[in-house]
Amino acid sequence: MGIFKRLFTIGKAETNAAIDKLEDPIKMTEQGIKDLKKDLDNSLQALAEVKAIAIRSRKELSDSKSRAESYQQKAIAILKKAESGSIDSAEADRLAKEALKKKEQAQQQVAVHQEEVDKFEKNINQLESKIHNLKSTISRYENELKTLKARSKVSEATKKINKQVSGIDSSGTVSMLEKMKQKVAEDEALAEAYGDIANQSKSIDDEIDQALDETSANAESSLEALKKQLKSS
Repeated sequence: MGIFKRLFTIGKAETNAAIDKLEDPIKMTEQGIKDLKKDLDNSLQALAEVKAIAIRSRKELSDSKSRAESYQQKAIAILKKAESGSIDSAEADRLAKEALKKKEQAQQQVAVHQEEVDKFEKNINQLESKIHNLKSTISRYENELKTLKARSKVSEATKKINKQVSGIDSSGTVSMLEKMKQKVAEDEALAEAYGDIANQSKSIDDEIDQALDETSANAESSLEALKKQLKSS
């Protein structure tokens, strides 16, 4: 019961602190519930046994009362026979006295059995109260366990997400992106350098050809302009 007192009877903040200190609160809670159910089974068995004894005691009490009443009636019947002359008066007195002794013994048994019945009834009430409390406790703890499992799943998922988010830099993702940016910049600079080198490596003939191409293009443009002028005049 110690674990449940810590988990369910203290304040919420203290409960959370206690849970955090446990290695596996769910398994410990499940084991605690199993122990309570075992206590419940034992209590039910004890209740059945005490009820069986109480039933026998009530029967013995009833039998003792019946015997006491029976001997009372027998004593009365004997005395009536003596009054009617059916039996000798002295003999009737003797037999009636013996019947009354049997009645007294039966009444003593009545007292004993009544005490036993009262005791067993008290035990039955106590056991039934304990069983009722155990059932209520088990039901409450099972509901608490469901909540605990749900909270555990949520907290575990949240912990994983937070760990992944907080671990982005440590995983090297940002570092790899920076290296990629640097590599692309280096490649771009290298391409530009090769372009400059290509321009610088042109021969005189290449330059002459380029110039001629530009001159031819200019001459072609001038020719077209001249043709248009002649047509308009």
